[in-house]
Amino acid sequence: MTIPTHSLLTEPWLTWAIEIQSIAQNGLTYCKNIYDIERYERLRALSAEMLSYKTALPTETVKHLFCSEEGYQTPKVDTRAVIFKNDKILLVQENDGLWSLPGGWCDVLETIHSNTIKEVKEEAGLEVKPTFIIAIHDQHKHNFPPFAYRVLKTFVMCEQLSGEFQSNTETLQSDYFALDELPPLDEAKNTAAQIALCFQARHSKSWTTLFD
Repeated sequence: MTIPTHSLLTEPWLTWAIEIQSIAQNGLTYCKNIYDIERYERLRALSAEMLSYKTALPTETVKHLFCSEEGYQTPKVDTRAVIFKNDKILLVQENDGLWSLPGGWCDVLETIHSNTIKEVKEEAGLEVKPTFIIAIHDQHKHNFPPFAYRVLKTFVMCEQLSGEFQSNTETLQSDYFALDELPPLDEAKNTAAQIALCFQARHSKSWTTLFD
């Protein structure tokens, strides 16, 4: 879920709403007392109302996107594959016209390693071998707009083995770009600074994984 406003990165209310939602979700997971359950449900509703009021999204839409999960709340994991060819980086064009590194949410039965392979195959048609993790970024600290939940973005250097782009429902095309010729990016998924970091890792003789 993205929030359409340009002041979120400095707005404390977003952090408050996220924390209220997390407390409520955890309370609903472990609480057995009917009265406390009602209180946690009210807290969860308040967090959705806060987001709805500040973003002009319908409250029910916010509840569906922001308050529909169960269990102890933890950050989501996103994997982004970094593939180079002739010192150019592979990007895929999404259906909205913006470009990103191949990747997506780490599915429940996948690891970072296997999810990276799967996403590249689905979005770019390539077989790859993940080699090392460049960085693990907190999406709230590096990307815009921030999501209404925490995301750990994992950038994985990969070696291309075989394959070519195949028509699919997620991406329109793929291409390789030099750092100084990047197309319009989906900044919620990857920024120019994050792609520049990938180039740094590419040229490093001994890269150390960066993480927030």
